[in-house]
Amino acid sequence: MKISMRTLTALIYKEEGIYVAECPEVGTASQGDTVEEAVANLKEATELYLEECPLEARHRPILTTFEVADGVQA
Repeated sequence: MKISMRTLTALIYKEEGIYVAECPEVGTASQGDTVEEAVANLKEATELYLEECPLEARHRPILTTFEVADGVQA
């Protein structure tokens, strides 16, 4: 049995004292008390999800950032 590896994206943010991790390519999410725990839980959740619903081969999305005015004036 050959296991292939895929690199996915984890978006992490803190919400109400815990870290939330989301994978935008798959739509999975998890949480943890630390960033490392949230990512480990996301990895496990994503692997379980992909066992049932494999991803089609496709190109990785382009990840970038941009700035917007937040409405606060000094």
